[in-house]
Amino acid sequence: MACVGALGLLGGCAQAPTKTPPVGVNGLYAQLDQASAQYDQALEQARRGDNAKSQQTLKTALDALRSASDRCVNTSGCDTARFLSAYDRALRLKDGSFLGTDDDDQASDTADQDTGGNDSGVLTALPQAQRTVQLLHDHKLSDLVATNATVQAALQVWLTRMRPNLIRAYVDYQYLRYQMEPAFNQAGLPEAILFGLIAKESGGRVHAVSRSGAAGPLQFMPATGARFGLNTINGFDQRFDPTMAAQATAAYFDEQLGKLNDNLALVLAAYNGGEGRVGRLAAGTPDASFWNPDLYFALSPETREYVPMVLAAAWLFLHPERYNLHFPRVDGTPGYVNLVNPASLDELSVCLGDDEGAHYGWYRTLRNLNPQMDASQVQPQGTRISLPRFLQGAYKQYCTTGKWVALASQLQAAQPPTPPVQVAAADPPPRKSRRAAAGHYTVRSGDTLYAIARRFHCDDVRELVRSNRLHSASDLQPGTRLRLVGCSKR
Repeated sequence: MACVGALGLLGGCAQAPTKTPPVGVNGLYAQLDQASAQYDQALEQARRGDNAKSQQTLKTALDALRSASDRCVNTSGCDTARFLSAYDRALRLKDGSFLGTDDDDQASDTADQDTGGNDSGVLTALPQAQRTVQLLHDHKLSDLVATNATVQAALQVWLTRMRPNLIRAYVDYQYLRYQMEPAFNQAGLPEAILFGLIAKESGGRVHAVSRSGAAGPLQFMPATGARFGLNTINGFDQRFDPTMAAQATAAYFDEQLGKLNDNLALVLAAYNGGEGRVGRLAAGTPDASFWNPDLYFALSPETREYVPMVLAAAWLFLHPERYNLHFPRVDGTPGYVNLVNPASLDELSVCLGDDEGAHYGWYRTLRNLNPQMDASQVQPQGTRISLPRFLQGAYKQYCTTGKWVALASQLQAAQPPTPPVQVAAADPPPRKSRRAAAGHYTVRSGDTLYAIARRFHCDDVRELVRSNRLHSASDLQPGTRLRLVGCSKR
């Protein structure tokens, strides 16, 4: 999926692998000028009606602009605002001049913009776009990644034992992106951080619930969720709604960035460990740093691990090729079907199988995109089901009629056997309590606990052992005073 916009350019989209030799600042500026000229050429071609050639020129220009800007933010002395201004101008021209085509890449670009609500309104607000640069680059995240052992350790975790989790989270996020990214875009927040949060918090599972009660793709606790508009309405917990969860997270970050001097690491610590604690630790210190030992070691081990893991996942999202990491290509263009026949999400997962090479199947994707539905509940005919647009054809082919529909229906109806219902015998009448009726008894030489129990009609020798704190029934000494619990003289 193509990624359009200054936030995608500098803070949002995983970049395609590039193998270009290093160039100096002037070389990057020259590439910027060349890409801008190509962009103008593409728009002129579109105005002349040559949409196919315009599309190819546009793609070349955008690829060059992305590549140069990606290297600019990691090149000392390079003016990132210059690239933002160029991109802003390009979008202004595109909004007024470019004619869309049926090309898949262009259709994807258009879908991205449509779901953002009003890209140009966000992207032309340069201070917000520059905030993205500040959050990811003015705080020298690249230097942090290069020199901070804790962040490097987090990179190793993601690239080794957590690598499958990271890739699966990426795939899931791409299908959810159209619902979640616009909230961060409109707030001027880096999309890479949104991905880092999802990868660490839920792994891309919309219905994730932690042992502490945090829920949803971004793991809000009930009280914090309610504070940012996530409530339970008609039985549905809105923390599971990807769009609302992203909006709440963007609002939370906007609030905390204002309180914590736009310090991203501290805001991440507050998100995990509580804003009250982090706020108190950072109070009165304008340049407070998460990495300061006094603050760092005052936080819980969980929070100390959480912050570098999110930052590392965000960095890998931006620069996978630097770490021999290859995220799969995912077409997250949204689509939907209206059920031809009643069916559950479980049944759709069966009949869709692994169409389009889905190694994981479609169960999680269908659940993520339809969070209010019980996966096992049969939905009536005509119900709208959200799914990736490219699966619309597969639904018609495999899930409306034929053997896979029959199989899915058969499995839906299958139920494991249940134990037979047994009629319980009538309860015996309650025994009259004889508890402690005999009082106490002093053990004599030759007594055994079993003999004492018979003599005083005690219910259970074990109860005598427990109530008198004996180690066993043979643990008796002459002169010991026993409490005759559960015993009775007759």
